[in-house]
Amino acid sequence: MAVLSREELRQRFSSSKSFNDIFDAFEAALQQRIDDIELYRLLFWNNALTADEITLFGEKLAKEFPHIAYDVYMWMANVFEALYASSDNFEHSLQYYQKAAQVNPVVPDPYLDACDCYEPDLNIPPLATLIDFVKSGAERVPNKKSLLQRLSYLYRLQGDDDLAEYYRLKANEAPTGSTTGEPPAV
Repeated sequence: MAVLSREELRQRFSSSKSFNDIFDAFEAALQQRIDDIELYRLLFWNNALTADEITLFGEKLAKEFPHIAYDVYMWMANVFEALYASSDNFEHSLQYYQKAAQVNPVVPDPYLDACDCYEPDLNIPPLATLIDFVKSGAERVPNKKSLLQRLSYLYRLQGDDDLAEYYRLKANEAPTGSTTGEPPAV
């Protein structure tokens, strides 16, 4: 397999319309052990790729470089949210937010970003699924305030005023701190 410079990889990832050309560049990058998430972001945004092809590349990348799996999954979720939301009803986005949360469960971003996908008029993704996901995050994230506030909002949307009020009160009682999963500054 040919060794490609980073510039050649960038070019292929960002503008090639041939799956075979993109695949060859991807394989070359893996063979060279390039783990630069910025480079692969170009690949994920290539509009010549289908959702299945993006999934193929992303899953392989996360498996090859577990230390960037969280970033890979978050980026894939964002791509699916922006490009495929109308055709897959945010299923791929939610799936990759969930995978990101599995990799780094103490960071609130996957839980909160998944909620931003919610389309209330269509109940997509299903509200109950989002609630369960955010509740699982509230059990793991050290600084729960933002998740508890979001749970209150989701329960209000669901029409459950009692649970909405319960989570609003819990959010008000929660200490304010960093939302990055890092301990609050002292």
